[in-house]
Amino acid sequence: MSERSSKAVQKATAFEKTVLPNGLTVLVHPMPGFTGVYALYGTRFGSIDRSFVLDGKRWDLPAGVAHFLEHKMFENEEGDAFTLYAKTGANANAYTSFDKTCYLFSASSRTDENLDILLSFVSRPYFTEKTIAKEQGIIGQEIKMYDDSPDWRLMFSMYQCLYQNHPVREDIAGSVESIAEITPDMLYACTDAFYRPQNMALAVAGNVTMEQVLRAVGRAAIPEKKGVVERISVNEPDEVACKRRDFSMSVSKPLLGVGFKEKLPAPNDQLKTEFLCDMLTELVCGSMTPLYRKLYDENLVSPGFSGEILSVPGALCTVFGGETSQPEYVRELLLDEIRRLRSEGVEEELFTLCKNQLYGELIADLENIDDVAAGLFSAFSRGRTPAEEIETLASITLDDINGALQVLLREETSATVVIHPAGEKKEVNA
Repeated sequence: MSERSSKAVQKATAFEKTVLPNGLTVLVHPMPGFTGVYALYGTRFGSIDRSFVLDGKRWDLPAGVAHFLEHKMFENEEGDAFTLYAKTGANANAYTSFDKTCYLFSASSRTDENLDILLSFVSRPYFTEKTIAKEQGIIGQEIKMYDDSPDWRLMFSMYQCLYQNHPVREDIAGSVESIAEITPDMLYACTDAFYRPQNMALAVAGNVTMEQVLRAVGRAAIPEKKGVVERISVNEPDEVACKRRDFSMSVSKPLLGVGFKEKLPAPNDQLKTEFLCDMLTELVCGSMTPLYRKLYDENLVSPGFSGEILSVPGALCTVFGGETSQPEYVRELLLDEIRRLRSEGVEEELFTLCKNQLYGELIADLENIDDVAAGLFSAFSRGRTPAEEIETLASITLDDINGALQVLLREETSATVVIHPAGEKKEVNA
């Protein structure tokens, strides 16, 4: 990246950062000329955080606790946060991923009131046996809904094939059986351990100032939480758990997934490795590649057939998949293309087009207040900044990609999942 381009990126990704005495990190990107505000209050606590020690006591959680807690945090003795947001006209939501939980709102007015609501309900947990039992029924229905989603089943079946012990094997929402084990004491332990300001950040973008956000944080009077927390990770072997899984669902066309379990990079190589994996998904079967044209022109796959990566603490993998009428043939074409690229190298023109596309997507996100705030928190949760992410992508060369092909996407650590239309094939694990 040229010095001029680097300065332009730094200006576009400029944000203000304040770490408060209680440990909370406040990230604000004022965007003059925008009428809206998007705020995200998040914690580095997700579905893979299943075991920890808090003040000397070990907790081993059933699957789904982080997601369950996300639902319960909207409710306290005074009522429901959504009712309060309805009065201000804000759009509010929350989500739980493998490694984080985030609460958010977007609004075009009454920013101070909306910040007060956000900071209040997330900072004041309230759980009882009665409210937990009610939520178990609600989330149980949500779990059953996802069980009927072929794409969701394909994804988690793939993770179960690739990983032997890592918690990515388990559905983010858990199971009906696992959430039945949740107790108020368990949820309070999780909030004490992970909903502490030292583990959280408030990211805000749009028509707002740091001073305005800090005043809201001051009104919330969020106390620092004392005590010692230790996350306990699992030991994950290099080998995959299962090379092949076939099962049937109510689908009109088969779904294919081909995944590759990657070795974890050194911490200082993490960001670059993530971009290399991401670029390889585009260089193997992205819309500009020879393989995609063949698959699409011969009507072998649906337009959504693509690749994506998963990168969370303790797990890194690359997965290709989508609908296809000929899963075995498409699988072989995919593996053949990876072998060809490993042997012949990636064409420079395709590499440049792919890199420019990804770079353009990152830059475009800087013009959307939702993406800016989400990007600020995402980068914070991984110990980096949006500018560092863009600069790392810009630094990747063709030699980097061809070198990565020699160590990534290896067939010996791959797995295949096929979902067949109901009645076509019995379940097979190999």
